[in-house]
Amino acid sequence: MATMPAFLRRIGEPSAAALPAVRRTESAAQVTGRYQLRALPQEDVFFYCKRIDNSRLVREADPRSAASCWSAIAGVCALAALLTGALAPQLMVTLDGYKLESLRAEQRRLADERHNLEWKEAELLNMNRLERLAKDQNFGTPVPGQVVRLNGKDSSVAMNQQQ
Repeated sequence: MATMPAFLRRIGEPSAAALPAVRRTESAAQVTGRYQLRALPQEDVFFYCKRIDNSRLVREADPRSAASCWSAIAGVCALAALLTGALAPQLMVTLDGYKLESLRAEQRRLADERHNLEWKEAELLNMNRLERLAKDQNFGTPVPGQVVRLNGKDSSVAMNQQQ
């Protein structure tokens, strides 16, 4: 304590002369042993990190690994076959539904086209139109002697045979 500056000394601290004689006679080893800290847990353990190089090692072939691989492949193929068998009928029903709807749409389109063609035919065969066309092309009504009936008794005109 004698080397301590005066401003660090505590007030009311006993001086060295006032200390009992027992304390002054203690050895330095005893005094430092009393104030040492306890050992920390695992303080004596030393970890050394050694670099490991496995680049020269060759992996040993496992004879059972090929069999397990092939059995896994067979299992996945069997599962795929079961799923395909289970889902194929539903897929076919869906595809048939699409085909049926497309056929219905085509039927509607063809019915509309047929209706339009019948309308055009009715317009073309209209008697007023035919009379107008006959007048435009100078067709006249035939006289009774000009008409040749094919279903009559004299059917020589209707027979177009090569002799």
